[in-house]
Amino acid sequence: MPKLITVLSSLLQRVAESNDLSQRFHPQKISVFHGLTRPTISIHSYLERIFKYANCSPSCFVVAYVYLDRFAQKQPSLPINSFNVHRLLITSVLVSAKFMDDIYYNNAFYAKVGGISTTEMNLLEVDFLFDLGFQLNVTPAAFYTYCSYLQREMFLQSPLQLEEPLNVGRQLKQYHCCFSEDECAHQKQLAV
Repeated sequence: MPKLITVLSSLLQRVAESNDLSQRFHPQKISVFHGLTRPTISIHSYLERIFKYANCSPSCFVVAYVYLDRFAQKQPSLPINSFNVHRLLITSVLVSAKFMDDIYYNNAFYAKVGGISTTEMNLLEVDFLFDLGFQLNVTPAAFYTYCSYLQREMFLQSPLQLEEPLNVGRQLKQYHCCFSEDECAHQKQLAV
């Protein structure tokens, strides 16, 4: 399993736990993303499941994280917590895969992976897009900023181990930052 999944799940776990605690003191708005109970599957296991079955690029998980951050900023009355993190995750990965990858599964497939109905997946997607204001583009600079943040988190989680850097940056350089064939050729020359 890529280190990216471990780092993302750890970050989201901390955010959800922190917001669960603050929920006791500050009432939070309920949304379509909230479940009636906390899911029994851990955030880490859920992300592993999505990674295993969705077959989307690692870049999609970084972009999904960007979307979750944007969601949290644009919807401060709907903080990410234990009751909504799973639905937000499956929705952000779905939207990210549709935006980033050339080939992706349909909503019915993502619904099965996420353990929800297709109708609910469709509703979550529409609501998520409106909550983001349809702002899905992630610039290469923003992508690298988030990758750097995740890389730093990875180092903080295991500072004594010599870890290999996250591979998503290399994949982005090869596949997502090239807006023309000339740019790709230029980047290949720089890499040599």
